[in-house]
Amino acid sequence: MNSWEDTGDDKKIVRRKLSDQVLERLREMIVRGELGPGDLMPSERTLMERFGVGRPAVREAMQSMHTLGLINISHGERARVSELSADLMFRQMDMVARMLLSASPDNLEHLKEARRLFEVGMVRIAAQNATADDVEDLKGLIETQREKLGDAAAFIKSDMAFHIKVSSISGNPIFQAVSEAMLNWVFNYHTDLLIWSGQEDVTLREHSEIVKCIEKQDSEQAAREMQSHLNRSNDLYRHREG
Repeated sequence: MNSWEDTGDDKKIVRRKLSDQVLERLREMIVRGELGPGDLMPSERTLMERFGVGRPAVREAMQSMHTLGLINISHGERARVSELSADLMFRQMDMVARMLLSASPDNLEHLKEARRLFEVGMVRIAAQNATADDVEDLKGLIETQREKLGDAAAFIKSDMAFHIKVSSISGNPIFQAVSEAMLNWVFNYHTDLLIWSGQEDVTLREHSEIVKCIEKQDSEQAAREMQSHLNRSNDLYRHREG
C-alpha cells in the first residue's frame, strides 16, 4: 500500500458555488474599503463582467449580502452598502436566539442569568461615568415610562429604553449592542408571557432608586439595586409551554 493511501487524512476537494465565491469577493470589497457605508453597489452587469460569472450567481450573492444585513436592497433602486456596527452583528443572531429560547426552559434561564450579570456590571460603570445630562436622561425615561402605565407594550418599550441608556453610559458601543440584543430577546419574544399584575409601579420605584445611586456615584449600591430589580423582574418571564 502506498504511504498516501487510506490514511484517513484525505479531504474531498469540493467545488464551491459560484455565488459563494462572488459573496466572498463582495465582502472583501467592503472590508478593504473599496465599498463604504451608503455607497451604491456596482450594477449586476458590472459585477458579472468583473468576476466572469452569470447573472444568477450575482443575484444569489447579492441576496445573501442583503440577508446578512451587509447591503440594503430597495425595490426599483440599486442596493446600498449598510453601515457595519455592533448592533448589526447581534441582529444577525435574532432568529437563532428565538429558536433557542423556544426550545428549552433552560435557555431562557441562562439568558436571564447572563442579563443579570451584565446589567449589574453596566450599572456600576454608569455610576462611575454618568454625567449630569445622563442622569437627567434617565429621569426623563422614567417619566416617559410612567406615562405609559396601562399600555403594556409601550411600558415594556420604555423599560428597554431605560436599561439600554444605562449601558450606553459606558461609551462602549458593543456593550450597548449587547444590552439591546438581550433585551429584545427577552422582552420581544416573551411579551405575551409577562405577568404584570400591578408590578409597573414597583418597576418605576426601582428604576428611580437605581438612578439615585447613579447620581450619587455609588456604584456598589447601584449594583445592589439593579441586582434586586432584576431578581424580581426576571420572575415575570416564563418559558412558553407547547
